[in-house]
Amino acid sequence: MSATPVKVLVIDDEPPIRKLLRMGLCTQGYEILEAPSGKVALELLTQDPALIILDLGLPDIRGHELLRMIRGRNDGVPIVVLSSRDDEAGKVQALDLGADDYLTKPFGMDELLARMRAALRHQLQAHGERPVFRSGDLSVDLVRRIVRVGERDVKLSPKEYDLLRVLVQHAGKVLTHRFLLKELWDELTDAQYLRVYVRQLRQKIEADPERPQFVLTETGIGYRLRAAD
Repeated sequence: MSATPVKVLVIDDEPPIRKLLRMGLCTQGYEILEAPSGKVALELLTQDPALIILDLGLPDIRGHELLRMIRGRNDGVPIVVLSSRDDEAGKVQALDLGADDYLTKPFGMDELLARMRAALRHQLQAHGERPVFRSGDLSVDLVRRIVRVGERDVKLSPKEYDLLRVLVQHAGKVLTHRFLLKELWDELTDAQYLRVYVRQLRQKIEADPERPQFVLTETGIGYRLRAAD
């Protein structure tokens, strides 16, 4: 941790969840701001949190509407959404509205901390995008369009490279099928196209395409590229 604590805004109406997060995050050196409602959350935005943890089930403002309002005021702050286990549609909507990641309740503190670190790294990269992305043995030179796994050059088709480039630009962040389809084809088309290109990309960059280490599937939602080292 740096000398100045990273400020995290926790938006959740359940006192036990807020207590769990407060205890778990404070022991890691984070400074916690707590909002039991959307109204309080909007007031605390003036304190410029570095990251937001947002529960979608709030008593006064619908979680998705609050997410839209936060993004209208601050387009860059990372947002990790908490959602119920069976709310897949809600997760997709939150990601499409600009959330960086999501966790399903109940969740483990170690996983939350890892997702937070990935979201914060992505924010830093977005503000000073590095020309060469590295994650494990994978390296992608965004300037020279060179892809390598270890010492091996990887030859990609233009569309395969475009897919990898979008994943690299948002490394560590869950990208929905809809987002990727719009980015790659400029219109919403059959998700089967996307699955085909993901499969082809994995064949070229993964040691075992059936157990991918880089391009990870978020079941029913989309894909995530393993964050940069």
